Amino acid sequence: MTKLRELFWPRRGFVRSFQYLSKRVLRLSATPHAIAAGVVAGVVSSWTPFIGLHFLLAFAIAYLIAGNMVAAAIGTAFGNPLTFPLIWATTWEVGHRMIGKGDPVTQSVDLEQKFSLARLDSMWEPILKPMLIGAVPLAALSGVVLYCVIYVSVSKFQQRRRIRLAERARVRLAEAIEGSSV
Repeated sequence: MTKLRELFWPRRGFVRSFQYLSKRVLRLSATPHAIAAGVVAGVVSSWTPFIGLHFLLAFAIAYLIAGNMVAAAIGTAFGNPLTFPLIWATTWEVGHRMIGKGDPVTQSVDLEQKFSLARLDSMWEPILKPMLIGAVPLAALSGVVLYCVIYVSVSKFQQRRRIRLAERARVRLAEAIEGSSV
């Protein structure tokens, strides 16, 4: 029972998971562009309604924009069981309004009937089309913002790391020279 509970609510909270993923992204050995582009590819793919294809989509996008594949895989964590309902509702709402079909709250879509048929053509018009159209501006906006934030963060982290490693090398060299002269 605790394993099931921890699947939905980790024992140490979501902050720890977010910190782990953040550190994992920062410590990747790639250029800041590759890391930022990879994470953005993962996040952009998570905006789409194609569950099960997010990794493949993220890898394809990362390949096209010269992103890091590991960062792309990490970026797909944006779409998870807690965020998917929000993502789907938001993309559907935005897409429905962009298509110009009026207030979607007043329209009723029999989702149970559409999903029971499990045919793409029966789900395309009322569900998938608005979600895909709505995903475009949301993915673009989040992609631009995340790219800038991650690029700057990774650049600063890598610069501080180079300085720290150079200082350690200088200290070791000084100790080695001092030890050999004794």
